[in-house]
Amino acid sequence: MTISDWLDKKEAEGIDVSQIELPADLVRNEDPEETVYFKTIPCSILCTRNHPFSTVERFGHWYYGRGQDKKAGIHTTGMEWRFITKNKDLAIKTAKSHIE
Repeated sequence: MTISDWLDKKEAEGIDVSQIELPADLVRNEDPEETVYFKTIPCSILCTRNHPFSTVERFGHWYYGRGQDKKAGIHTTGMEWRFITKNKDLAIKTAKSHIE
Protein backbone atom coordinates (compact mmCIF):
# COMPACT_ATOMS: atom_id res chain seq x y z
CA MET A 1 0.00 0.00 0.00
CA THR A 2 1.28 3.47 -0.86
CA ILE A 3 1.14 6.52 1.40
CA SER A 4 -1.43 8.08 -0.94
CA ASP A 5 -3.63 4.96 -0.80
CA TRP A 6 -3.34 4.81 3.00
CA LEU A 7 -4.32 8.48 3.34
CA ASP A 8 -7.26 7.98 0.95
CA LYS A 9 -8.43 5.05 3.07
CA LYS A 10 -8.19 7.02 6.33
CA GLU A 11 -10.01 9.99 4.77
CA ALA A 12 -12.77 7.65 3.55
CA GLU A 13 -13.12 6.41 7.14
CA GLY A 14 -13.87 9.99 8.17
CA ILE A 15 -10.53 10.58 9.89
CA ASP A 16 -8.93 14.04 9.78
CA VAL A 17 -5.59 13.23 8.17
CA SER A 18 -4.14 16.74 8.35
CA GLN A 19 -2.13 15.92 11.51
CA ILE A 20 -2.03 12.13 11.32
CA GLU A 21 1.25 10.34 11.90
CA LEU A 22 2.19 8.22 8.90
CA PRO A 23 3.09 4.59 9.58
CA ALA A 24 6.87 4.23 9.83
CA ASP A 25 6.97 1.26 7.44
CA LEU A 26 5.21 3.25 4.70
CA VAL A 27 7.50 6.25 5.12
CA ARG A 28 10.58 4.04 5.18
CA ASN A 29 9.59 2.11 2.04
CA GLU A 30 8.38 4.94 -0.21
CA ASP A 31 10.25 7.92 -1.59
CA PRO A 32 8.28 11.06 -2.40
CA GLU A 33 7.42 11.58 -6.04
CA GLU A 34 8.52 15.20 -5.74
CA THR A 35 9.93 17.63 -3.19
CA VAL A 36 8.03 20.84 -3.89
CA TYR A 37 9.57 22.98 -1.15
CA PHE A 38 12.61 22.78 1.12
CA LYS A 39 14.34 25.36 3.28
CA THR A 40 16.72 25.05 6.22
CA ILE A 41 18.50 27.52 8.49
CA PRO A 42 22.05 26.18 8.89
CA CYS A 43 24.82 27.74 10.95
CA SER A 44 27.49 26.43 8.58
CA ILE A 45 27.64 24.04 5.65
CA LEU A 46 29.61 21.42 7.61
CA CYS A 47 27.48 21.39 10.78
CA THR A 48 25.67 18.11 11.41
CA ARG A 49 23.60 19.27 14.41
CA ASN A 50 19.85 20.07 14.41
CA HIS A 51 18.66 23.06 12.40
CA PRO A 52 15.16 24.38 11.76
CA PHE A 53 13.76 23.23 8.40
CA SER A 54 10.57 23.00 6.40
CA THR A 55 9.80 20.65 3.55
CA VAL A 56 6.80 19.68 1.45
CA GLU A 57 6.87 16.37 -0.38
CA ARG A 58 4.27 14.99 -2.78
CA PHE A 59 2.98 11.44 -2.49
CA GLY A 60 0.42 10.89 -5.25
CA HIS A 61 -2.17 13.66 -4.84
CA TRP A 62 -1.21 14.33 -1.20
CA TYR A 63 1.29 16.91 0.07
CA TYR A 64 3.17 16.09 3.27
CA GLY A 65 4.67 19.10 5.00
CA ARG A 66 6.95 18.66 7.99
CA GLY A 67 9.85 20.22 9.78
CA GLN A 68 11.12 21.94 12.87
CA ASP A 69 9.81 25.42 13.56
CA LYS A 70 12.30 28.31 13.26
CA LYS A 71 11.32 29.40 16.78
CA ALA A 72 12.99 26.25 18.14
CA GLY A 73 16.37 27.73 17.31
CA ILE A 74 19.58 26.27 15.97
CA HIS A 75 21.00 23.09 17.59
CA THR A 76 17.81 22.32 19.53
CA THR A 77 15.15 19.65 19.42
CA GLY A 78 11.41 20.01 19.72
CA MET A 79 8.79 22.12 17.99
CA GLU A 80 8.48 19.59 15.17
CA TRP A 81 5.38 19.96 13.02
CA ARG A 82 3.59 18.11 10.23
CA PHE A 83 0.69 18.89 7.93
CA ILE A 84 -0.96 16.72 5.27
CA THR A 85 -3.28 18.09 2.60
CA LYS A 86 -4.31 17.73 -1.03
CA ASN A 87 -3.81 21.48 -1.51
CA LYS A 88 -0.29 22.23 -2.78
CA ASP A 89 -0.49 25.98 -2.18
CA LEU A 90 -1.71 25.52 1.39
CA ALA A 91 1.07 23.01 2.09
CA ILE A 92 3.74 25.40 0.85
CA LYS A 93 2.22 28.37 2.69
CA THR A 94 2.19 26.34 5.91
CA ALA A 95 5.81 25.23 5.45
CA LYS A 96 6.94 28.79 4.81
CA SER A 97 5.12 30.06 7.89
CA HIS A 98 7.20 27.72 10.07
CA ILE A 99 10.59 28.76 8.66
CA GLU A 100 10.35 32.42 7.66
